[in-house]
Amino acid sequence: MAAIRVASTSFTHFALTSSSSSSCYYHSSPSVFTKFRFRPIIGISFAVTPLSSLRTKRMAHSIDRATLGLTQPKKNDSPKISFAAKETDLVEWKGDILAVGVTEKDMAKDENSKFKNSTLQKLDLQLGGLLSEASSEEDFSGKAGQSTVLRLPGLGSKRVGLIGLGAAASPTVAYRSLGEAVAAAAKASQASNVAITLASSEEIPAELKPSTATAIATGTLLGTFDDSRFKSESKKPTLTSVDIIGLGSGPEVDKKLKYAEDVCSGIIFGKELVNAPANVLTPGVLAEEASKIASDYSDVFTAKILDVEQCKELKMGAYLGVAAASANPPHFIHLCYKPPSGEVKTKLALVGKGLTFDSGGYNIKTGAGCMIELMKFDMGGSAAVLGAAKALGQIKPAGVEVHFIVAACENMISGTGMRPGDILTASNGKTIEVNNTDAEGRLTLADALVYACNQGAEKIVDLATLTGACRVALGLSIAGVFTPSDDLAKEVFGASEVSGEKLWRMPMEESYWDTMKSGVADMVNTGGRPGGAITAALFLKQFVDEKVQWMHIDIAGPVWNEKKKNATGFGISTLVEWVLKNSS
Repeated sequence: MAAIRVASTSFTHFALTSSSSSSCYYHSSPSVFTKFRFRPIIGISFAVTPLSSLRTKRMAHSIDRATLGLTQPKKNDSPKISFAAKETDLVEWKGDILAVGVTEKDMAKDENSKFKNSTLQKLDLQLGGLLSEASSEEDFSGKAGQSTVLRLPGLGSKRVGLIGLGAAASPTVAYRSLGEAVAAAAKASQASNVAITLASSEEIPAELKPSTATAIATGTLLGTFDDSRFKSESKKPTLTSVDIIGLGSGPEVDKKLKYAEDVCSGIIFGKELVNAPANVLTPGVLAEEASKIASDYSDVFTAKILDVEQCKELKMGAYLGVAAASANPPHFIHLCYKPPSGEVKTKLALVGKGLTFDSGGYNIKTGAGCMIELMKFDMGGSAAVLGAAKALGQIKPAGVEVHFIVAACENMISGTGMRPGDILTASNGKTIEVNNTDAEGRLTLADALVYACNQGAEKIVDLATLTGACRVALGLSIAGVFTPSDDLAKEVFGASEVSGEKLWRMPMEESYWDTMKSGVADMVNTGGRPGGAITAALFLKQFVDEKVQWMHIDIAGPVWNEKKKNATGFGISTLVEWVLKNSS
């Protein structure tokens, strides 16, 4: 029988002796997503603790280290694709697939059933009319979501693919979809090199061509990625090179393509975090992954991981109340980004909900639609924040300091857990009557938001899979945005237009706060079903300094793709864009 090996790090319990806000903590443990033999953590001070207390800590930390069911993730074969922007003759290009993005307008034909579009005309002429003939037979009209890949002799490429963009190609979403469709075609035919072009690339303004190439590259990278760490068998990606033709070339486009790779690495990392099951991704492992970002990009990042005792010193009663029932100890994560040179002009904070599993507590999730089996994604907010951190560690924007904050824990059930009716005191002194233990995310965010304000952040954005009410209101592809600041809303919505992620601003109706009043404390933690996403945002507002611009983004809907049964990485590209908008 195989035994679960627990490393000797149980004695350290992530102890930190320095109380300075600038102190940082690093460790040498490898990422759980790359290597899986846990090593002792170094560089941590030891404190003399009574034996009975040590036994308790050892037991808790042993569970944190163990992977129940002996499940150890394999290393993902992340896509390694070389992108190049070229101005090459399509007929002469040699490779596996030549993919052409077409709109319905591009597919228009004359009275002789010949293409009117000049690019398609040229290809069809070289192919002896077979392209127009095949597109008619397959009833391909260029609608969004349509694609056809044909093996036709006559070109340098082995196959020609037509990918539908719809009636009019939108700047980001359609071009990302084009890249994803090409990645799918490359998987199906085991292609190693492809070229991507647009039938009407000449109609795109010169200033928009680099961002168009970026969107195509992003879709291709994300479409190539397959999270197979927990499958007994998996196929390695075959696609190694992509030529983007007709959208310019030179340093500016190359810089944009590099940016796409950096952001995609953050999105893929965020997807891996959300996809990982709760018996693998515990609060302690999430803290390790955060610390690894700081060690990988130590020129711009420092890390600070707070344990239970340190959180008690900061009076984080709301956060610790949620964590109290779990055998896996909580870990409060604080990464700080500072540019490698130059003056810091703006201080930002990104706060992510970090519930690595949410049972609902004593108000346990039950019945159809409770989604308890998917509650590993309740740390989707923290995945967005840490994914953005990874991307920004590579991009290294100037002029901006960014704090990445996650109050990581589990919401479980035990004799030590918080009960309905308990009163918790948050770190800003406000008291909360817990009328529903399944409204736990806002309790952890309360102390995280107070902490973010104490770092001197001028603007704070928090992301959380917070309410089912927001899923009901906006569906599964749109996140709800709550903020009292019109200026901050303008900034973030501008970033989302570039990223292609869908946001919708919701009202913060102050009169709804009446439902959040308690007879014995300052507030209750939930106001009932009507307007549940709004009252949740009003609750969070109680823990933000009035001088700070703040936004709450409820990503309960778009965090998960129900069709693909996979994480989406939602929020990461928007956060990166927003930080860059605030950099000099």
